[in-house]
Amino acid sequence: MPASPSSSAQAAREAVAHRLRDLRKGAGLTVVQLAAACGWHYSKTSRIENALTGPSATDIRRWCAATHAEGQAQDLVVQSINAESMYRQWRDQVRAGLRHLQESRVKAFRETECHRLYSAGLVPGLLQTEGYALAVLGIAADVHSLPADDTAEAAHARIERSRIVHEQGHRFVVVIEESVLHYRIADPNAMAAQLGYLLTAGALPAVSLGIVPTAARRTHWPEETFHIYDGCLVSVELVPAEVSVTQPDEIAQYLETFERLRSMAVYGAEARALVLKAIDALS
Repeated sequence: MPASPSSSAQAAREAVAHRLRDLRKGAGLTVVQLAAACGWHYSKTSRIENALTGPSATDIRRWCAATHAEGQAQDLVVQSINAESMYRQWRDQVRAGLRHLQESRVKAFRETECHRLYSAGLVPGLLQTEGYALAVLGIAADVHSLPADDTAEAAHARIERSRIVHEQGHRFVVVIEESVLHYRIADPNAMAAQLGYLLTAGALPAVSLGIVPTAARRTHWPEETFHIYDGCLVSVELVPAEVSVTQPDEIAQYLETFERLRSMAVYGAEARALVLKAIDALS
């Protein structure tokens, strides 16, 4: 089982905090003395050392100067930036609007040759129809208290982004749970259109669509939604945040997990039969 993404992000923060604490102790300074040398209250030093507050680049440089470790400052700044970028809260991402969030992903999608996607709750964005996307983003707008009038533009932007599945130079390996086909995310007409599109998308040369049947004997439990970009980055969707996993050993765990989930899925005619069953259930 992959390490919890939120735990991985916290561990990255703690690694920076521990290095800073070790520098203070190595210099023979107390928390109060370090704070005085840096020009801030000692409580800030405590918060940084306990990974409760992420240090700024200026904080780190002052810390290193106070502990006569200026040579480690730049490395610590980079490590801290990487740690903070692993954990981006949804409310920060959606602050500029849902449309902006959709458009911000285009570059990463276009630079990726092999996309691996797993979802236990929704049809992945790259395979969504506009009606289904509108319903999904409408829920997101409600959850995050965003203006409802942003959802139509966001849904359109998501569909524009998904045209990449028709472009050369990309491959998409998608695994979803059968339950995704039955969740009533949208109204019956929109659901029927979405399920019908899955039949079309699953036949595209660049797309491998696998569906894990509800009745399948599981060799791995359902996981949170995650997207693997060329085996170099994993994006994991959690309730409070999206976590970017960049450590090679953690990415390897996600690749292994994806293969286990993929091995339980059915493809081709068997997958189409599950989609048709879900379409029949709508009526």
